[in-house]
Amino acid sequence: MYNLITDKNLTIVNLTIVSYFILVWFINFYKIDIVLIGVFIEILTIPFLIAQIVFLALGIRHLIKNKLRLLTTISVLLLAICAFITIGSFF
Repeated sequence: MYNLITDKNLTIVNLTIVSYFILVWFINFYKIDIVLIGVFIEILTIPFLIAQIVFLALGIRHLIKNKLRLLTTISVLLLAICAFITIGSFF
C-alpha cells in the first residue's frame, strides 16, 4: 500500500498551514482591507483551523513511528507553536 503521509508531504502541508496563519496575521497587522482577500480569509480559516489540529496529531504520530528527520521535526514544531498561538487567541 502506498503511504500518503511521507516526510515531504507532511512538511509541505505543515508549512502551508503555518504560512497561511502568518499571512492572515500580516493582513490584520497592516490593516489591509480588500474585499476579495477578506472573502478568502472567511472561507479558508475554519478548514485551516481543523487541518491544523489534524495534521499536528498526524505529525506527532508520524514522528513517533518513523525515523526523525530534521525538516519534518521543525515543521511539526512550527505547527505546534502556531496551533498554540491560534487556539490560545480564542481564550
